This record gives sequence, C-alpha cells and structure tokens, in this order.
Amino acid sequence: MWCVKLSDSQREALKALVAAESDDASLAGVLDSLELARWDELPDAELPWDSVVKLAAAQGIGEADVVWDLASGMVAQPPG
Repeated sequence: MWCVKLSDSQREALKALVAAESDDASLAGVLDSLELARWDELPDAELPWDSVVKLAAAQGIGEADVVWDLASGMVAQPPG
C-alpha cells in the first residue's frame, strides 16, 4: 500500500491523467478513491467517550458497536 499527500491541484491532475489513460472500468475504483481521499483531511472527530463507555456497558456490547450506532443517528445519552 502506498500513501501520498497531494494538494487539491495535484489530485485533480492525477485524476485527469488516470481518466485520459484508459476508459477501462478497472480504473473506475482508482478515480473513486482519489475523490474520496480528500475527506482524509477533515479534523479528528470527538466523541463523548464517557457516554460511549456507559452505553457499551449497559448494552453488553463493544465500544466500536456504540460508535457505529452513534454514526447512524442513535442518541448519545446512556440510560439513566
């Protein structure tokens, strides 16, 4: 796996190069990846970890499962 950091203009140039080189459907994933890569620059999210821990314990599930639930819209308040 390679990891590179590109500016917006460099990423756009790379997308144009890939698109120009081939109409092959196998490269569609490369273009999708380049489009999604820009979201890696978002600031780190902060979660209410105290609530996550309490919710996980109350439900008997792992903290990762609670994070998934929160991401899908679950309210972050543990049961009283």
